[in-house]
Amino acid sequence: MKSTLNQIEEIKNKGYNLDFSEVFTHTFENYKKIAIYAGLILLVVSILSFFLGGGIFAKIYGVENLNKEFIESLLKQEPTSDSLLISLGVLVGLTAIFGPFTAGFLKMAECAEKDETFNFSTIFIYYKAPYFSRIFIASLLISLLTGLISVGFNFIGIIFIDTLISLAISLFTSLTIPLIVFGNLNTKDAIKSSITIVSKQPVVIALLFIVAFIGSLVGFIGCCIGVVFTIPINYSVKYAIYSAIIGIEKQDSIDSIGQSDSE
Repeated sequence: MKSTLNQIEEIKNKGYNLDFSEVFTHTFENYKKIAIYAGLILLVVSILSFFLGGGIFAKIYGVENLNKEFIESLLKQEPTSDSLLISLGVLVGLTAIFGPFTAGFLKMAECAEKDETFNFSTIFIYYKAPYFSRIFIASLLISLLTGLISVGFNFIGIIFIDTLISLAISLFTSLTIPLIVFGNLNTKDAIKSSITIVSKQPVVIALLFIVAFIGSLVGFIGCCIGVVFTIPINYSVKYAIYSAIIGIEKQDSIDSIGQSDSE
């Protein structure tokens, strides 16, 4: 099998074909296998995050201020440069730390595809070398770039363009983590390769993500808690897109060391 970088070079020169219906079918079939387990994990993590976040909020502002009026007053406050930068730092930090966690859902999708056993520990499988540092740095760089652009446009009061640019960055870097965990690329090569791949079929890939996003919103119908069981479709579509374009090696990707070891 060709190395990932060789495949990327071929894609750069010749492009590739991506059939929307085939990828969508693959996505749905994979999602059915991980929906319940991944949803339960997201539910547990969401509950723990809620209580942890509430505890931090109470520690900072005081338990007596945990009321509707105080929260509404906070939301109505005009953001200052300091508050925007603090929010940016917190968001970027959390995104980087949770990057390997979200990558775990891709591993779960791979296991489901190969009919291999997966469990709760599968979600944390990429919190180890060499993957953790690569995913952490990639998530940090992408979220930092997006955040800085957001802060910049907030300062000048143009939110619409900020949203479009953020969505574009998210789209063109969407295959970065799959390229790290399945293609064993380093951070730099993964980001560059993701941009190269998506730039060849941006409309089809964007439509696949949009359909998956709409599908994830179905969880809000009837009971909002159901969204944790529909969110995993976003990981299945990312896995299916990568599988269709690059392909997944038969051996366990986490046990192999890729072509690019440097960060």
